[in-house]
Amino acid sequence: MKRKLSRVPIGFVLAAVSFALFYFSLPNRSSPFDYTFRNAEALLHGRLGMDETPPSWLSETIPISDRYYTAFPLGSVLLMLPFAGLKAAHVISSLPSRLVASLIAAALVFVFYRLSEQSDSTLPRRMLLALFPVFATWTWSNLAMAGAWQLALGAAVAGEAGALYFTLVRPKPLAAGICFAIAFGNRTELIVTGPIFGYLLLRSTLGRNNEALPTNFRSWLTKVRYERRLLAGICSAPVALGLLTLAYNYARFGSALEFGYHKIPGVLQEPWYRAGLFAFSAVRWNIHKMLFEGMRDISHFPYEIPGAFGGSIFLACPFLFLLFREGPRDYLKPLCWITIAVLTCLLWLHGNPGGYQFSYRYAIILLPWFFLLLLRNGPRRASATEISLFAISIAINGIATYLFLWTSEVKP
Repeated sequence: MKRKLSRVPIGFVLAAVSFALFYFSLPNRSSPFDYTFRNAEALLHGRLGMDETPPSWLSETIPISDRYYTAFPLGSVLLMLPFAGLKAAHVISSLPSRLVASLIAAALVFVFYRLSEQSDSTLPRRMLLALFPVFATWTWSNLAMAGAWQLALGAAVAGEAGALYFTLVRPKPLAAGICFAIAFGNRTELIVTGPIFGYLLLRSTLGRNNEALPTNFRSWLTKVRYERRLLAGICSAPVALGLLTLAYNYARFGSALEFGYHKIPGVLQEPWYRAGLFAFSAVRWNIHKMLFEGMRDISHFPYEIPGAFGGSIFLACPFLFLLFREGPRDYLKPLCWITIAVLTCLLWLHGNPGGYQFSYRYAIILLPWFFLLLLRNGPRRASATEISLFAISIAINGIATYLFLWTSEVKP
């Protein structure tokens, strides 16, 4: 029996336990905000938009002529096609958002566990770090809301982590490209990280083949020309999805570069979008919401509760203070910080910090890069400091999930 148990992949066991924990931490109800599912149903029947008038709570649909469209990118709609197929086959009657969110949570834990192979950390520390992005951060409560926005964020992070695994741990250009397509297909801004993934894959492949790394930019360009098959592999899926997305946009809105967000009725009249969907005037507000906004007092347990529209990611996850440990100096550390800085700047330019949420939900897309830094700058064995901060972070996010999903203490 012990021998049989030892053959069970730990990653699958960890994912299964995570699925159960996440599933039962959610109320037994589906999210009504199923924009991408409804558009996937339409796409399954050969239509780019919905024929029927959507219910009033789906206020972000875009009416044009006799159709209703979504501002979500094509990748997030394609993600819902299997579930739309199940509905067409009369297996389900609506999107099982609780199940979908739990599957994404399990996939995240599994992929992060496999990505932890990139270090020589002990098994307990690898397991701790694999659980960190889902259960020790604001991902838990936000993904548990299971609306179209939250599911797209979760899928994007799974794509990012998968692309990192297939570049750093097990270099496979085609698989890395598919994962990267899933990432930016659900969160368009992630397309800016494409060159980073290309560089990491090229570097990992050269190291695996014991080839010397180019020493200057011209040498890198020369090497890129010789590695056309490698680059074709990683680019094929993203380019295909990118072209399909442009065609999808053109067919709906008459412009390949029009995603439709500003066509949502009344959106540009909202106070935070008066300077546009993206504006430098939004930076100060986003910085406050992401880094400095605190809790609010109440007269009963737990006495301090989060606000409903943002909060410091460091208060939500004290484990993140470990990002600033010294750690070894290598090529990956500055790349992670550069990627975090670029993505954060894009998030801060957005007029709205994210609406109803615990902490700063947009920062979920930074977690794979946080994970790499934490994986590489800590000791081989989990330290008492890591375990303590991890436990505190789990408790904070467990309480937040309870407050947001099971009580009326935090109201939108």
